[in-house]
Amino acid sequence: MWTIVKFNKKKLDFLKEDFTKKLGKDFIIYNPKLFIQKYKNNKLINKEFNLLGGYLLCFHKDFKNPATINKLKFCRGLKYFLTGFIQSQNEIKKFVNRCKNSENKRGYLSQAFYQLHINSKYKFASGPFAEKIFEIINLQKNRIDILMGNIKTTIKKQEFLFNPV
Repeated sequence: MWTIVKFNKKKLDFLKEDFTKKLGKDFIIYNPKLFIQKYKNNKLINKEFNLLGGYLLCFHKDFKNPATINKLKFCRGLKYFLTGFIQSQNEIKKFVNRCKNSENKRGYLSQAFYQLHINSKYKFASGPFAEKIFEIINLQKNRIDILMGNIKTTIKKQEFLFNPV
């Protein structure tokens, strides 16, 4: 059963260690991440972002038992368990599967995670056009026709990261 955990980013290692002591090694922690490259002052800066911010997803077969959650409430690095996770198992499973299916070879979410729509505005998050806004004109299998101001061009889907505006 999946649960959603609010955690202290600086103490993630302590949280994993305490979970291992109390649950054994048969739990899974999933924290989807984005890898973004930006140009700042003519230098390429690489950044890693947690998609869920200060939250992560954790799977263990005993999370349906409230005694297991109570046993873990005072682990180092843990702020709290999000309530209502028992009723939202299908949505959490779909989200985890969607994230895992759109990960690249290095384990970061790729552009396939976002659903693209024609005539919608997006903002580049990586590459030489970082922070520039564009509009999608046409979608193909691996290429996208975009309009940036008055300039019409084609880009490959996998080369750049961009977010909806």
